[in-house]
Amino acid sequence: MSTNYFHSVTLDREKCHGCINCVKRCPTEAIRVRDGKARIIKERCIDCGECIRVCPHHAKQATFDPLSILDQYEYRVALPAPALYGQFNNLDDIDLILGALQLLGFQAVFEVARAAELVSDATRRYMLREDIRRPVISSACPAVLRLIRVRFPQLLEHVLPLHAPVEVAARLAKKEAIARTGLPPEKIGVIFISPCPAKVTAVKMPLGTQKSAVDGVVAIREVYPRLISLMKQVPNTADLARAGRMGIGWGSSGGEAAAALRERYLAADGIENVIRVLEDLEDEKFYDLDFVELNACSGGCVGGVLTVENPYVAKAKLKRILKYRPVSCNHLPGQSLEEAKDLFWEEPVEYDPVMELDPDIRVAMEKLQQMQEIEGQLYGMDCGSCGAPSCRALAEDIVRGYSTQEACIYKLREEIQTIADGLRRLSAVMPRTAADQEKSEKEETP
Repeated sequence: MSTNYFHSVTLDREKCHGCINCVKRCPTEAIRVRDGKARIIKERCIDCGECIRVCPHHAKQATFDPLSILDQYEYRVALPAPALYGQFNNLDDIDLILGALQLLGFQAVFEVARAAELVSDATRRYMLREDIRRPVISSACPAVLRLIRVRFPQLLEHVLPLHAPVEVAARLAKKEAIARTGLPPEKIGVIFISPCPAKVTAVKMPLGTQKSAVDGVVAIREVYPRLISLMKQVPNTADLARAGRMGIGWGSSGGEAAAALRERYLAADGIENVIRVLEDLEDEKFYDLDFVELNACSGGCVGGVLTVENPYVAKAKLKRILKYRPVSCNHLPGQSLEEAKDLFWEEPVEYDPVMELDPDIRVAMEKLQQMQEIEGQLYGMDCGSCGAPSCRALAEDIVRGYSTQEACIYKLREEIQTIADGLRRLSAVMPRTAADQEKSEKEETP
């Protein structure tokens, strides 16, 4: 089990009101309310950002690098996510965005959409293998990958073992920058313009590799207002875009699956829908699928909490941009899977047993039985008033020693009622005092 955790989703306890919106929506039941404040169980958090999205008090926040990180490097390369293009109104030419990034302080731009087309090419070659488990599940969304790792480990063998486009883009961008400038790698900063906090975590604590090639992550919402003004200064002759429809389409749900060129695919977005699909995959309900694309955010990456536009409006804007681009501009050399070897994980992604009750299977089974017994004694309301997302989760907390049955308001009310009934019965049989006797006699005297 992992012992060190980095999380891009954090809690501001001062702003927390102890409501249970986040508790009920967390896909890994990683949040509890204790003593009137939320608490994030770091081992379970997958940094999907759903709690940021639903918190009415803005107590959940995303951490990312400030724009001042550019000052740390002599040569700076921007990695704009395809979702960035869907944030702007009436945009026909993405060269305006790429040119504005250069005016912002980047000497070069390497579109993540370029790398997405390479990953799509590698995916198509991988899908030709006969020995892989189908359906193949995309590994591009880091929140989904971590969700599978902690909650659906039996599906790990279905996961596409390829690096996400941002990681591929970072490696290629740094290689190009070194060749262009002759500078050592430490003086070159490759900065990702991100739509979501999960990608921040993927850089700080990567899966499939020991160290990410991304040097910093800046939120789309931080650069957006500056790009708006700088786009007006970009000359009409700018020719920077090097990605086609396939790569840019990755910015919204269904884009990756479409680029895989498979008819039998499924694309789901939104963390609750993703969980339902994973549960069905676990139960082997999909027997005729080749590829499954899953995005934790509604609408795909355009729905990340670090963006500024409504995800479905952004999706429509991306569709408008795609009309003006060629199908694909980037391909791997040759025709075999061997040419794609640099895109594959260097190490496997393994199960992280944070959900297990105990590493000893015998002890775990005993605790599971205790859980079931405790859950049977609860009311099954799943109201969340105890600070846990469900009665089953409270039963688990009790077994783990984190809570007690008195945390359930219905059990507490039951105990209070029992005490009150006992006091009434006790008062009925207790001998009366001399004063009570004298008062009674006076009332009976005519």
